Amino acid sequence: MEPAGRDDNRMTATTTRTDWLLFILLGFLWGSSFLFIKIGVEAGLPPFTLVMLRLLIGFGLLAVVVAAARERLPRGARVYGHLFVMGAINIALPFTLITWAEMHVDSTLTSVLNAAVPIFVIPIGAIFLRDEPLTVGRVLGVLLGFVGVALLVGFDPGAAAGVDLLGALAVIAATISYAAGAVYARRNVRGLRPMIPALFQVGFGLLITSVLAFVLERPFELTLEPGAFLAVVWLGLLGSGVAYLVFFGLLGRRGAGGTAVVAYLLPVFGVTLGVLVLHEPIDGRLLGGLGLIVGGIALVNSRIGLGRFRPNRLSSPTTGVATDAN
Repeated sequence: MEPAGRDDNRMTATTTRTDWLLFILLGFLWGSSFLFIKIGVEAGLPPFTLVMLRLLIGFGLLAVVVAAARERLPRGARVYGHLFVMGAINIALPFTLITWAEMHVDSTLTSVLNAAVPIFVIPIGAIFLRDEPLTVGRVLGVLLGFVGVALLVGFDPGAAAGVDLLGALAVIAATISYAAGAVYARRNVRGLRPMIPALFQVGFGLLITSVLAFVLERPFELTLEPGAFLAVVWLGLLGSGVAYLVFFGLLGRRGAGGTAVVAYLLPVFGVTLGVLVLHEPIDGRLLGGLGLIVGGIALVNSRIGLGRFRPNRLSSPTTGVATDAN
């Protein structure tokens, strides 16, 4: 007879392998988004229209899943107000900034800069969340990540008026918006089943970008080329629909900390696909920035330097006791 715990161990091993496969799938789906955004804008889709179309498909898929699961919708205008803000700063604004940026910069650079979201979450969270204090490890990770971002953007003042720099800055602005959205959700959107915020974020993001697309870009006058159609379907169905379902499935089993591992995969897939499919150049600066940002993410998520960081942590010459500004 097999030991009683053998089946449980086998089930745990199978679950772990399945989760890792789902991590890789999620990293591929989100990492490939940068490639298909580039394909879409190069096929002539304006930013608001591209975002609107992908969100329309994603929202339809999420709505069907939520309806099939009979998820209970929230009550109270305040909750929907917070979800509207989330739709603006976590969907509409960063999606549009990244899409506009990829009209001017490579998808590889976009994917690496966007990977810095966890780096920006730390200082914003330390300001607005009491249970997210700065630690030595987090501060070192943030500094390392910022050096990586600076390396990618460049230090040449003569390039300050260049479109490429503006594109890179747009990606950084989108990254900060994602980080602010994560902190805002942590502070204001609580007690909801995960699929509900996803549905309404995408829905409100769709509403915002639709208004802007119809006012500024006249999407009905556009003709979808094959590349544009492929980009919209991929981004909407897989990047904004299936990816959310995979993400929330992992979130339920692994929690937020375990699911955060996917942050390491996004730039890897983004860079690989940009090089292989679009033949975008890759150089030492891109690889160096990627290494610094991924290293910073590793530090902010590690248990290294768990002691609280105190900017004025100086021993008093008379008492020898460290002071704390809080």
